[in-house]
Amino acid sequence: MKKTGWIAVFLLSISIFMISLGLIIYFNYPKENTSKKYIETTSNNVTSTIKSSLADNHSINWKKLKKHNSDVYAWIYVPNTKVDYPVLQATPEETDGFYLDHNLDKKYEFAGSIYSEMQTNKDFTDPVSVLYGHNMKNGSMFNTLHRFENSKFFKKNDKIYIYLPKRRLTYKIYSAYVYDDRHILNSFDFTDEKILKAYQKFTMKPDSINRNYRKVKLNKESKILTLSTCTNGNNDETRYIVQGVLVKNEETE
Repeated sequence: MKKTGWIAVFLLSISIFMISLGLIIYFNYPKENTSKKYIETTSNNVTSTIKSSLADNHSINWKKLKKHNSDVYAWIYVPNTKVDYPVLQATPEETDGFYLDHNLDKKYEFAGSIYSEMQTNKDFTDPVSVLYGHNMKNGSMFNTLHRFENSKFFKKNDKIYIYLPKRRLTYKIYSAYVYDDRHILNSFDFTDEKILKAYQKFTMKPDSINRNYRKVKLNKESKILTLSTCTNGNNDETRYIVQGVLVKNEETE
């Protein structure tokens, strides 16, 4: 009887362990990017001058997307990575970091969403705009930004596309590096030209062992897009940053 009891306890423990493991995998390894159902791969709805890359074929059903979640205000696409997601920003009724762990359905998900905080203008007219995304082990969200750590990949890939209703913004990637975990928008007063200039100078040649950069010209009118994610490993005090400067602002039909 005692032996049977111990076997039952053992089997129960195994069952609990497997269920717990399954839940961990479920929350840490989300399914494929379901938001892609809002993209129609056709170039019929973009200007005739946009023909050169896969990014040109993004025709987003904004009406359907915003009906699903009105917090969506943009779409980000980085060629040759898995970054191809809607961008969200929480409302004042929600917490600023709501989309850190909530998906497009506003349901809890460890992977969260690609998002900006409320202090970021949704039209990307700030001197520095910051988007956040998790470094997921399954390659989703901002994980594949780490490809820019490879100098060869960095040299061959230099574009970030941001889609807005009726507009497409093209950024030239000029810097990718490991940075500390400071809150960029709270740490620098970009309305001060001296501070902005010093920050721009740093980003053009960052003080980081793990860095790649290319020459660009920045001035007080430049618009920098900053993509921020966690570094690989268990260091919670660093972030991996990919930055691009706006080089084209086009109207789409």
